[in-house]
Amino acid sequence: MAKLKTAYICQNCGTQYSQWMGQCKNCGQWNTLTEEIIEKAPQKSLSPVKSKQHVINIIEVETSEEPRIKTPSEELNRVLGGGIVLGSVTLIGGEPGIGKSTLLLQLALKMKKKIFYVSGEESASQIKMRADRLTDIQNPNCFLFTETSLEKILHEAKKLEPDFVIIDSIQTLQSQLIESSPGTVSQIRECSNEIIKFAKETNTPVFLVGHITKDGQIAGPKVLEHMVDVVLNFDGDRNHLFRLLRANKNRFGSTSEIGIYEMISQGLKEIKNPSEILITKKFEELSGNSVAVTLEGNRPMLLEIQALVSTAVYGTPQRSSTGFDAKRLNMLLAVLEKRAGFQLGAKDVFLNITGGIKTDDPALDLAVVASILSSNEDIAISEHFCFAGEIGLSGEIRPVAQIEQRITEAEKLGYEKIFVSNLNKIPKRKFGIKIEEVSKIEDFHERIF
Repeated sequence: MAKLKTAYICQNCGTQYSQWMGQCKNCGQWNTLTEEIIEKAPQKSLSPVKSKQHVINIIEVETSEEPRIKTPSEELNRVLGGGIVLGSVTLIGGEPGIGKSTLLLQLALKMKKKIFYVSGEESASQIKMRADRLTDIQNPNCFLFTETSLEKILHEAKKLEPDFVIIDSIQTLQSQLIESSPGTVSQIRECSNEIIKFAKETNTPVFLVGHITKDGQIAGPKVLEHMVDVVLNFDGDRNHLFRLLRANKNRFGSTSEIGIYEMISQGLKEIKNPSEILITKKFEELSGNSVAVTLEGNRPMLLEIQALVSTAVYGTPQRSSTGFDAKRLNMLLAVLEKRAGFQLGAKDVFLNITGGIKTDDPALDLAVVASILSSNEDIAISEHFCFAGEIGLSGEIRPVAQIEQRITEAEKLGYEKIFVSNLNKIPKRKFGIKIEEVSKIEDFHERIF
């Protein structure tokens, strides 16, 4: 029988200490050490152990393409790199109520596979009510199990032999080997180890739902994200309809792809062409509106940028932005005043990216500047114009990456003119959209107004 002893474990990074202290020396966080009972394994001899594995030259290793399970969601397939790899463990995190459980329940109901859906947060009747609301499709091979005991879950999983396992959530599970409450670092680490071992031994793909902290990080030890094969982040503003699925880590594909969903009463709906939805169909031209051609991963799409510039009534001018980095907005305003001579220091500036989308693509700079100048002069920009360019500190318009994809996307949606940097290497082929090459903000201002 292994001896049990008490240790103090940081709930932020998982570092273990023999006594309590106010600050974790590893991550620097305060008041994160909690007392937990850990299992101390008996000492083992260091005598050599016989192994079935042997040393092999890398040239002699035979490779084969990993088989994948195609899901009914094309957006999820895109983010995963073409589908779910057998035996992989995927961790999906996001804000409460953002749609993590909804996404996975829709997946379980629509996949023509034997699904083992484990929930430690909801009863079977609650899951059934949500399933009836989401879709009319009912998977006869979807089996529910409402349990938090890790040993019972693995026992039922081995007996059922499913094609796919969903666990909602990893923070609710508890192992009998660890005498601490669910959600602690020790419990999450032990439960994750056993689940990953089960996935690799049975070649069964597993999806884990993870809670996040107030800082936006997945709760539990950081080693959890290192252990799993794929880490997905489901984010978006709950006050808006759109949700973005991103891969922060993917051992089987790219991390530059994103999936876009819309939250409706029937659950999550895939957005095939986000540009057509994110652009407002204006009945009259208004000042302060412009269209930016951005890239999310390798996916081009068009966003509408709105700006409002007005005289500061309360003395100190306000700077506010939604979906765009506030520090970058201040930088662009400083460039406009210092380099281009526009008097904006005594004016309030409000900026908004419609649809609740958040992006950090520097190619939005040109559209942001266009919207600010349009609102400042109260002159509308033609709705047939779009923009893709980065602004430098000296007022120059810098080139952006993958310009051909951006131009093609604007051309496909019927725009007549796109403004880009004159330093961009434009492919020498005929486009159905006029390309305006600009070098400085002053030159750019004269061309659009």
